[in-house]
Amino acid sequence: MQQYETVVVLTPLLSEDVAKEVIAKFKNILTENGAEIIHEDNWGLKKLAYPIEKKTTGFYHLTEFKAPGELINKLELQYKRDERIMRFLTISLDKHALAYNEKKRSGAFNKKTETKAEEAAK
Repeated sequence: MQQYETVVVLTPLLSEDVAKEVIAKFKNILTENGAEIIHEDNWGLKKLAYPIEKKTTGFYHLTEFKAPGELINKLELQYKRDERIMRFLTISLDKHALAYNEKKRSGAFNKKTETKAEEAAK
């Protein structure tokens, strides 16, 4: 199975509870079709770089998962049919992206910041 990462932008008109329900719906689609969820990150309400459907903000959510390749078309078709999703992007992760994500999850990038902060305090 190949490892993928998908980011969806939900309409800001949803409440946070409804946004969580939408994310849970797509998480169920993944797991029911044999995918394994590796990591999830809810970025929350963020300002968009440009207006989409006359909206300037959106709820961002990132999901990293392992899945067979044929599931991606099915997942993206469900994204297109759901009017609560304004944009989505699914990418296949190569070995460099996998290593980067592993370091990010382990907090390797935050440790450097703490070390620099400690040095600055001295």
